[in-house]
Amino acid sequence: QVQLVESGGGSVQAGGSLRLSCVASGLAFRSRVMGWFRQAPGKEREFVGVINKSGDSKTYSDSVKGRFTISRDNAKNTVYLQMNILKLEDTAVYYCATSSRTYSGSNAYTPVYYDYWGQGTQVTVSS
Repeated sequence: QVQLVESGGGSVQAGGSLRLSCVASGLAFRSRVMGWFRQAPGKEREFVGVINKSGDSKTYSDSVKGRFTISRDNAKNTVYLQMNILKLEDTAVYYCATSSRTYSGSNAYTPVYYDYWGQGTQVTVSS
């Protein structure tokens, strides 16, 4: 059974930082691209970032570029999202997702690229 379990969400003041983790099980983690998405109330699911299988290639949305960093530890089956200089508009439920498809960058920007999703973790940024 495939499981993706996010953790690390919570409440933080604008300008602060949070580190999200996503632990995967039931799949060949090293063979999978890992992505992060977020969804705010009343809005569509939004691409945040993606990291390739080996961790040497990353892509971020313009809204988080320079503030967020994706990393992975294949020995721990874990992908991370370090979020710095958080803004009010970063408030959302954050989801990790995984794909076995070929990664070419932009193909990972849309949710349909991914075949498994976590349950999400809430991030709330206050002023």
